[in-house]
Amino acid sequence: MKIAVLDAKTLGSDVDLSGLNQFGEVEIYETTPPEKVIDRVKDKDIIITNKVVIDKNVIDNAPNLKLIAVAATGVNNVDIQYAKEKGIQVRNVAGYSTESVVQHTFAMLFYLLEHLRYYDKYVKSGEYSKSDIFTHLGKPFWEIHGKKWGIIGLGTIGRRIAEVAESFGAKVSYYSTSGIDRKEKYPRKSLEQLLSESDIVSIHAPLNEKTKGLIGYDQLKLMKKNAILLNLGRGGIVVEEDLAKALDENLIGGAGLDVLEKEPIDENNPLLKIKNKEKLLITPHIAWTSIEARQRLVNEIVENIKAFLEGIDRNRVV
Repeated sequence: MKIAVLDAKTLGSDVDLSGLNQFGEVEIYETTPPEKVIDRVKDKDIIITNKVVIDKNVIDNAPNLKLIAVAATGVNNVDIQYAKEKGIQVRNVAGYSTESVVQHTFAMLFYLLEHLRYYDKYVKSGEYSKSDIFTHLGKPFWEIHGKKWGIIGLGTIGRRIAEVAESFGAKVSYYSTSGIDRKEKYPRKSLEQLLSESDIVSIHAPLNEKTKGLIGYDQLKLMKKNAILLNLGRGGIVVEEDLAKALDENLIGGAGLDVLEKEPIDENNPLLKIKNKEKLLITPHIAWTSIEARQRLVNEIVENIKAFLEGIDRNRVV
């Protein structure tokens, strides 16, 4: 088998890719710009892609292609229907990053809630050494215990968030982005009710026609003045211009974003120009990237290839 890893840089240099060698000749590319995709896949049997787009044109120029292994859960970068028509299997990986995303969700929350940037700067600037008391109450914070946590998207990650939030004593409810009525242990709320009641709102939903632009200015106005919004789903769910406006108008207490509509972030993004910068934390789509999660991802890709070669439908998309 001839195999190509098209964007290995997205997996990190600290994960072990040697498991792929058992299947044949492996070519590893750190990144693959659009103009080089066809040349790199034209003679390959298997390609591994995280974000490199595999469309009809690429597929038509890869006559030997049998399997597209997606190094992610989402497969929107692959023309699934055309791959199916050409008899090419697509296999993704789900569930590998759940614990990593949950951990990052709480890391973002604590950073914002407890004003950690402010207090760290207060000590390191020398101001604390001049204090006439042992403590400093410049930025009051509140406890999670007893507060209301609203989850938008109660899937695998959303349920784990709920479990951890409950361990802190939070009262959890959720909004179903699919609209499907399932039996859950948590109360289901309308979006308006969830936003207006919750002290913390975290988003763990996919981006689709029902979630695109779900949280705009009108929705942000419903939230409590001290509420914190966390988006670890997909960037297009929150209207970024509206969030920037809401933060500068002090409509909410703060926001943490690990995902953006355009990644990397555009230098003209209104979120980079807000006045109340202390109210906003943005991380560069890293919630999924713990060392363990990335190695699990690679291991699952290896298992997917094994299953494909053995004719097993494990994690098969088409």
